[in-house]
Amino acid sequence: MFSSLGLFKQTPCPEYPNCSLKSCLFGHDGVTDPLGEDTPQRKSVNGRSPDSDENANGIDGPRKRRRLDTEDLAGDTSQRADADVLGATNSSTRKLHAAAPETIGPTIENAVLLKTATRSISPPPRRNLKPSTAKPVAVRHDGTAKAQIDPIRHDESASKPTVKKSSVSKVVKPEESLNPRMLPNPPVPHPVRVKLVTMLHQEMTRLNTEVKKDSDASSKEVLVLSSAELISEALNEECQIAKKNPAVYQNIIKSRIMVLKRMKLEVWMEERVKTIAEKLPKEASEKQSAPKIIETGLTPAEEVAFVSRLAAQQEGLSKHGYITAAASEAEIEAARKGLETAQGWEQCDRCSTRFQVFPGRRAEDGALTSGGTCTYHWAKPRRPPTARGDKPRDLTYACCDQPMGVSAGCTKADSHVFKISDPKRLALVMPFKRTPVPEGTGLPGAVCFDCEMGYTTFGMELVRLTATAWPDGREVLDVLVRPLGEVLDLNSRFSGVWPEDYAKAVLYDSGSRESGKAVDASALKLVDSPVKARELLFELLTPDTPLMGHALENDLNASRILHSVIVDTCLIFPHPRGLPLRFGLKMLMKKYLDRDIQMGGAQGHDSKEDARAAGDLVRYKVAQTWQRLKGQGWWIKDGGEFSPPIPP
Repeated sequence: MFSSLGLFKQTPCPEYPNCSLKSCLFGHDGVTDPLGEDTPQRKSVNGRSPDSDENANGIDGPRKRRRLDTEDLAGDTSQRADADVLGATNSSTRKLHAAAPETIGPTIENAVLLKTATRSISPPPRRNLKPSTAKPVAVRHDGTAKAQIDPIRHDESASKPTVKKSSVSKVVKPEESLNPRMLPNPPVPHPVRVKLVTMLHQEMTRLNTEVKKDSDASSKEVLVLSSAELISEALNEECQIAKKNPAVYQNIIKSRIMVLKRMKLEVWMEERVKTIAEKLPKEASEKQSAPKIIETGLTPAEEVAFVSRLAAQQEGLSKHGYITAAASEAEIEAARKGLETAQGWEQCDRCSTRFQVFPGRRAEDGALTSGGTCTYHWAKPRRPPTARGDKPRDLTYACCDQPMGVSAGCTKADSHVFKISDPKRLALVMPFKRTPVPEGTGLPGAVCFDCEMGYTTFGMELVRLTATAWPDGREVLDVLVRPLGEVLDLNSRFSGVWPEDYAKAVLYDSGSRESGKAVDASALKLVDSPVKARELLFELLTPDTPLMGHALENDLNASRILHSVIVDTCLIFPHPRGLPLRFGLKMLMKKYLDRDIQMGGAQGHDSKEDARAAGDLVRYKVAQTWQRLKGQGWWIKDGGEFSPPIPP
């Protein structure tokens, strides 16, 4: 079907001048005669010919009427049409053309204007103002000639309407509706969840109303919930049940509704008090119970003599990530050539993105890495616990509770980072060194050892080193370390080392520490390189000193130390399913000693706390092992030597 727009405009309307159609297909203003002369009706109201450049597009028919602005009326006021002429209809216009065609000239004063041409309009909003201050303002006009100024091209010096400055309103978080929260795998259809959460909310509202009415209730301001808090409590409880027990979701939530329906006011108030108490911030010392006292049945000297029995065998340490031998010069040279060929390209340790590293900064712009920001999950994926017989649930990230594969990350960092585990590349940055024989006797007893690492342009480097004496746990060394490469990320969430620590640290003075004496912990001392920190640790060790810690392969590799007597809590408390699964230090302390450590959250770990925790776990293992051996008939000689049972 073709469009009929403009095809019949050359044909006079059969009903003209009595045609009442607003958009008639036929022409009402006359047609061109066969000789090509223009009739008076063909002339435009503005005096322009239809054959002008503006009609050179080849489309026949009248042009679209131009909307007239008030600036077109600027001129001689005597030539302006009065109000009756301004409101005239199109039919009166035609009569005016037919009666006096010679009066129609190229000016616009005698033209008939649309009513919209004289309507007062508001000025457009200024685009150069900030969104917080630029608000559309309605300008009122009283209709007088003085107020009818051009809203677009008026003089800036003219009187401007005053705008009352309004204060910025505080953004209020909208209240939640009684709609269950979205879950990746909901246990039941959404309408069923809506019905159950509504019933749960009704019972909570009833109990909350009873608390309001109870005149004897103390601290009603704390126990009474607002409408928004009631909705949030109902949604939180329903969502928690749906996540933890999806298989028996309906049974549990229906039982909860029945419990609330039969619950007395006193019981509800007790629940509210417990809920409020759980939300109050507490110190880590208040949360944990009294520390469990470790009784080994041995003297400190005997404990030191016995702990060597827990040392790991050197032959099997390589499968746990330990480096037991230094790389040769040829291997280091091969690693150097490979690094030159790679031209600084690495894989991000957090998001697995390929990026380029520029040690010493890139000459063009001073950048340390390419690839922009890094989006990642700072926690490892875990599988939520399920009841026996239930289907295993999908892996979720502990940091944001998002299913694995759904979210790209919940945390952003300024740059990508990388970690080196190849012994040859580690030795290329800083060579490994075996524990030397000291000039003195070293620190008597054993040493607990923990390091904190951060990301630099050379990989993961040492940023803090802490050592404590064993078995008493006193501090003997705690220093901040200035890494060799430029810092990309101090990994503060885990290392506990922040830029402020470096700003407040003082340079280490070797004369301020005596071997075996505690160091003042009021301020961290700073050493200028990892090599210096390693030399300070070597002053406390001998090749036969038991060196203890948790996952010591990371600490030894970061400090480039080769040691022969290793007591690792990951090895003496192995995971029942074997490698690569291992228990964390926090879990081991809670399981065996009922202590809570690493409670700083985003503030990071404390290497001093971790070193002492590893030492306490070793003492617990010593007590456990000695009790077993003593039951088998082992005994201690006068010189402190442990002797096997005497055969009958």
